[in-house]
Amino acid sequence: MSMSSNEVLNFIGGAYVKSAEGNVFENRNPVDGALISRVHEAGQAEVDAAVAAAKTALTGPWGQMDVAERAALLHKVADGISARFDEFLAAECADTGKPMSLARHIDIPRGAANFKVFADVVKNVGAEFFSMATPDGTGAINYALRVPKGVVAVISPWNLPLLLMTWKVGPALACGNTVVVKPSEETPTTTALLGQVMNDAGVPPGVFNVIQGFGPDSAGEMLTRHQDVDAITFTGETTSGTAIMKAAANGIRDVSFELGGKNPAIVFADCDMDIAIEGTMRSVFANCGQVCLGTERVYVERPIFDEFTARLKAGAEALQLGRPEEEATTLGPLISLEHRDKVLSYYESAKDQGATIITGGGVPPMSEDLTGGAWVQPTIWTGLPETSSVVREEIFGPCCHIQPFDTEDEAIAMANDTDYGLAAAVWTENASRAHRVAAQIESGICWVNCWFLRDLRTPFGGAKQSGIGREGGVHSLEFYTELRNVCLKL
Repeated sequence: MSMSSNEVLNFIGGAYVKSAEGNVFENRNPVDGALISRVHEAGQAEVDAAVAAAKTALTGPWGQMDVAERAALLHKVADGISARFDEFLAAECADTGKPMSLARHIDIPRGAANFKVFADVVKNVGAEFFSMATPDGTGAINYALRVPKGVVAVISPWNLPLLLMTWKVGPALACGNTVVVKPSEETPTTTALLGQVMNDAGVPPGVFNVIQGFGPDSAGEMLTRHQDVDAITFTGETTSGTAIMKAAANGIRDVSFELGGKNPAIVFADCDMDIAIEGTMRSVFANCGQVCLGTERVYVERPIFDEFTARLKAGAEALQLGRPEEEATTLGPLISLEHRDKVLSYYESAKDQGATIITGGGVPPMSEDLTGGAWVQPTIWTGLPETSSVVREEIFGPCCHIQPFDTEDEAIAMANDTDYGLAAAVWTENASRAHRVAAQIESGICWVNCWFLRDLRTPFGGAKQSGIGREGGVHSLEFYTELRNVCLKL
């Protein structure tokens, strides 16, 4: 795949492959609507070839490597991403429109680091060992072996394309699996680029494969239905997760899901206001609100409600919308015009339902060269009931609703009144309250006086309709390996 060719191909068995059927779709820049590339959509032939290559690689040189050899290769992959940092950065920002200042410090470094972190986790993890008595008195020992699951389908989202893809590919490969990755059709480029890095690092052909395309009736559905796929890991919408889970039932394949969220923040009157505003600004508006862990519901204790709302409004209005390469840019566009239509439909719903629009609520005026982009205003509402669709449904845009509360119990009840349970944030200087409240929030992660602070060794995942399973550190191994017990009589 050459970036200058303006084509993005599938990557199968260590080689770049065009669509046999000739199906190609356009990849456009959400900043201005300009054509970035034409992407070759995988059909059944490419999906079958990718899965077959992955299955064959399991018993080839990859399957015969010991853990230390695999870990060393994955360190080379991480170094290869870092060596081509600027190329990955340009590709990621072209696909997503996000500010380079954000991707430079988060997306690309974390995308590389995921390979090293999981290589080292797998290299250093132990397994169970038990000794036991036997009737004849000689005894026996039991020990567990971690073995790879096999061919893992990785379906990754468009909001953090490189980071969230390698968050899955890293541990999958570290554990000895092979992968077939289906990136989002909105953000195909950095996943395709990773094929070159894999080859340069010496990863055997077939270990890492990429098929391009869409979900239903396309590469995604073909991959999840394929009976030579042994496990499926997916990050994306809950409705898509439901469809994938149904497909996985045929053949009883394991699944790991990180799905939607409607995440709350609880801001107590004893918070450090500067820290709470800075953190909430990030959690609401980072990546134009397109972060699964982002905050869309903010509950503020009544004595500070007016001040907090006014300061968040000032922060939102100070955001600089613009091209990703401009250093002054702090907010990019949404991923596509289609997604903008969805977000704007919620903006209209909020207005129709009687929300007080603190700021935003529409499409910002942009310079003529940017009018073709997927721009929306950062938006804050108050005054809606908790039953409102705007308060209950995931919008995935740069917006939030702020609601006052009077008691701790009231705040916890409102925070938990959701079908989702991915993340939450609590802002308070009272350590006892922080611990007490965080323990009662029904979410996979609860941040206290911070947001998006991640130790990659810790468990990450959602509760309720926000997902199944946990990723991170040794917890990822529970999905990417099977435990095989050996009982040896002495």
